[in-house]
Amino acid sequence: MTRSRAYDTEVCGVTAAISVIDGKWKTALLWQLESGPHRPGELRRLLPGLSEKVLTNALREMADDGLVHREVYDELPLRTEYSLTPFGRELSTALAPLSDWGHRRLEKLVAAGTVLAH
Repeated sequence: MTRSRAYDTEVCGVTAAISVIDGKWKTALLWQLESGPHRPGELRRLLPGLSEKVLTNALREMADDGLVHREVYDELPLRTEYSLTPFGRELSTALAPLSDWGHRRLEKLVAAGTVLAH
C-alpha cells in the first residue's frame, strides 16, 4: 500500500487507517509507546531487527500522521523522546479489538495444529 492512500479522501476509511500503520514496525512501535515515552535507542533494543534507518523513517511518518510526538531536550548530549499523541492513543484503542481477534485466531491455529506455539 502506498503512503498516498493515507491522504486519499476517496478511499474506504479502513484503507485510510491501515495505510497509516502499514509496514512491519509501526504497530509494534505503537504498542511499545503505549507504555510511555521512549528514546530511539530504547525502541531499537525492544524491537530486535529494527534498523536505525527504518526506525527513523517510521517515527517520522508516524509524527507526520499525528500519531507520535517528538520531544528534543536541550541538554548535552541531546536527548530525544517519542510518545503517543492523543490521536495516536485513539488509534491504539481502536486497534485493540483487532489485536484481540488476532490473538484468538492464533490460538485457534495452534489448537488445530496449523502453527506451533512458542
